[in-house]
Amino acid sequence: MSDLERAPEAVTCQAGDPCDGVVFLEPRDVPLGGLRSMDVRRTLPQRERSLIGAWCFLDHYGPDHVAATGGMNVARHPHTGLATVSWLFSGAVEHIDSAGHQATVRPGELNLMTAGRGISHSEFSTPETDLLHGAQLWLALPDAARGKEPDFEHYAPEPVAGEGAELRVFLGSLGGSMSPVVTDHPTLGAEILLEPGAEIVLDLDPSFEHGLLLDDGDLSLDDETLPRDHLAYLPTGRDAVVLSAGEKRVRALIIGGEPFPEKIVMWWNFVGRAHEEIVAHRAAWQAEIDADPAPAPNGGEYDDGAPYPRFGTFPEGTPAPLPAPAMPHARLRAREQ
Repeated sequence: MSDLERAPEAVTCQAGDPCDGVVFLEPRDVPLGGLRSMDVRRTLPQRERSLIGAWCFLDHYGPDHVAATGGMNVARHPHTGLATVSWLFSGAVEHIDSAGHQATVRPGELNLMTAGRGISHSEFSTPETDLLHGAQLWLALPDAARGKEPDFEHYAPEPVAGEGAELRVFLGSLGGSMSPVVTDHPTLGAEILLEPGAEIVLDLDPSFEHGLLLDDGDLSLDDETLPRDHLAYLPTGRDAVVLSAGEKRVRALIIGGEPFPEKIVMWWNFVGRAHEEIVAHRAAWQAEIDADPAPAPNGGEYDDGAPYPRFGTFPEGTPAPLPAPAMPHARLRAREQ
């Protein structure tokens, strides 16, 4: 594939251009669960950057031995105003959601859950999983789409190989490969594998901003060494990037999209536009999962038109749902780039 062939002479941004600066975002460790928890490395959101395109959340985890950490053990919980992307490198996770979808998340396969006006789901490592390793990402939904029906989509991209390189494009297009999965905002997501010593030039959409997460190996981005587990941010205006592997095989994720034009308010598992909206979604979740659930609102729907129950129903016999944490004392503020 020509777009993945070695091409050191390709043109990239020149010093002083608006697209010149690359910012390395350092991960922070976040435990999921209690004493026997799985740690994740979170690179989005953070103070330096809240979004890359519509991407508003990125957790990177593993490789973890499930016997030691408990693996993925997340009981039913809610989402609004976003879409979740699950991407595994090893292991498997069972997904159940209140829209009636059940799926096994496997390495190299996209699982995209669109929460829209409201959904709830659970995620548990499969019994046969010994080593769990992957990433969990969220896409903020634009205002026109965030009240839509919840949905779920699965896609297994065919790997596209070049000289010492392999690419799996699960959203958008890159390197001559295009995903058929439709998103509500122009978006890119792909896994990149490079053999030791390999170098590739990837043509980029200059209207997109991009992020490159190094999972493993020795990787240079335009001759700058990217630390492992860090996320490199590339602003708009860049039409190509040179990626070079060192002595170790590289695995990385590239994400991107047009800059998101709206401010968002993000708290716990909700993405909204105002503090009051988040408060209302939390109250609805708490009322719906109570041992004696609150009755439906007048007319059987919420003020924004979402039907009751906003977060759907779940199969009997599943673990108890997760209660929402207490709201912070301070008013939630909107975030932008």
